[in-house]
Amino acid sequence: MSDEVAPSPLIESRILITRGHKVMLDADLAILYDVPTKRLNEAVSRNKERFPEDFMFRISSSEDESLRSQIAASNAGRGGRRNLPYAFTELGIAMLSSVLRSQRAIHVNMAIMRTFVRLRQLLATHEELARRLDALEWLESERDGRVQYVFETIQHLIEAPEPQPPAKKQIGFPTDQI
Repeated sequence: MSDEVAPSPLIESRILITRGHKVMLDADLAILYDVPTKRLNEAVSRNKERFPEDFMFRISSSEDESLRSQIAASNAGRGGRRNLPYAFTELGIAMLSSVLRSQRAIHVNMAIMRTFVRLRQLLATHEELARRLDALEWLESERDGRVQYVFETIQHLIEAPEPQPPAKKQIGFPTDQI
């Protein structure tokens, strides 16, 4: 049920990186939880002791501008936010489930936590692949070149562009022959 409430691609698109943390902004979380941003922030401010700096922090002006350019958000002026947004780390998002006590909040939190775990596993897989490629390069330097072909093939596969769909065939006669 949680994937129906908040699909993983939607959650992934709202995860940003700032100050070395994967975070989600209060407005994005409010959309997922289906509550106004103001209400989400009120619930958090009533429970400030549950949100230390490593769970939630206010974005600085320069970070806000940088994040706006990353996500192509509109400018803050003209009826926009009066305060800089809060950024919630994975720990802060987990804590939100104890502050927002709706069924939707429970299901959205589960979907978000699963997405964070999947992203962490994906990163670990890439790190393991990088370690193995490094070991393969080291082995190549010790050998006479037999591994070079394998290494180049792997590099080519990693760097290869995604295949394009085949061009649609034209129906009827070419117009230049009529």
